[in-house]
Amino acid sequence: MEQDIDTASHTEGLNGLSLERTPLEEITNGRSNHKPVMNGVVIGQNGRDMTNGNAHLRSLPISALKQNGLLQTLATGGDQAKPTEEKENMELEKARQEWDALENILPALSEESVPTPLISFNEALQYFQTTDLGDLLKNIQPTVRRTGLAAITHFFFGPPRLHRELLEERDLVFAIAQCPVDNSQTVHMRVLQTIYKRLIGSRLDCPRYGSHWENIGFQGTDPATDLRGTGFLGLMHALYFVMDPEMLPLARDIYKLSQHPTQNFPFSVMSINMTRIALQVLREEALSKECNRRQQVVGVLNEFYVATYLHLYQLWKTQQKTIADSGFVLKEVEVFAKKNPKQMLRRLEVFLKEKQAGGIPRGTSPDPQVRQPSPSLGEQGARAGTAQASRAKEMHFTGVCDLPPDMEGEASLI
Repeated sequence: MEQDIDTASHTEGLNGLSLERTPLEEITNGRSNHKPVMNGVVIGQNGRDMTNGNAHLRSLPISALKQNGLLQTLATGGDQAKPTEEKENMELEKARQEWDALENILPALSEESVPTPLISFNEALQYFQTTDLGDLLKNIQPTVRRTGLAAITHFFFGPPRLHRELLEERDLVFAIAQCPVDNSQTVHMRVLQTIYKRLIGSRLDCPRYGSHWENIGFQGTDPATDLRGTGFLGLMHALYFVMDPEMLPLARDIYKLSQHPTQNFPFSVMSINMTRIALQVLREEALSKECNRRQQVVGVLNEFYVATYLHLYQLWKTQQKTIADSGFVLKEVEVFAKKNPKQMLRRLEVFLKEKQAGGIPRGTSPDPQVRQPSPSLGEQGARAGTAQASRAKEMHFTGVCDLPPDMEGEASLI
């Protein structure tokens, strides 16, 4: 039945929306002003809101709602997007979701994952120069204590005394040799990381403890346990070896030999032995003359350490030495180093010049199968070395220890 057009009718619209009809006789400016109302919102002709001109709502019939997409508009709370804009919006939303997922999957870079910068020898040395080492200086023994005839003989016929202005630098060296590794000191950790990365060729840090330290010739999971007898100076010398551009090629040659299938040896432990020998030569004042001439102690000791390692390297490579020969080789290197410090330094100088010139340095056989005589032993010494090696097959190269007072000058058969 048709209802009176003068009476406003209320019907239940789509999704519970209330639809109102106003009287058709309302005329504005001579025109019929029939305006459907939905929940108090006036709907204009052609589905446009005549109050503001925005197309928030469409025409009223359900079929029209379906046709013009009002259902979707109401669900999204806005205008229906154009097909192209809708597609672009969907792609942007998808990209945003993928990016959010990627951020959740990839771990954030932590402070520990950023590689620590390499440290130079001079920077590490400056750290010790500016650190209070007073307690360590009380325990150093910078010279060999001699009594009786040995003291008189050394005074008259021994090497010259170290200049007074160099005593403080010498004492610093022996204080560093008393300093243990401190995990709380950034410089200590950087020195360890630098040695490892320069030898391995890695840019990433390695854990403080672990079997990876054996890859560069330490004996266990903690390098600090191998530093008995040399303290942190053992690491300082290794740092100098790998950070000096002129010395680095030799360091890598020695490291390569230490990885040989049959001639292998623990690179870092052997390096610590070279530091121990260099310290003993300095303590016996055999380097005083060269230190006085160059007016420095640290630089001379660094080069003497490298010269000592070079001497061992040449013996080991040319005579096909193995780990079973280590005790005898260490003894031979120490005796020769104490008697010929100037010659050791001169050999290093010549070796580096020949290496830079692209030739084969003397004392290094290009053919590893060629067994050459020792640079410091005669035929009798070579035979003695062979006999010693045969008796040392069961010896293990286990570490560096402090030498008892009555063994000063003897090789450490680790």
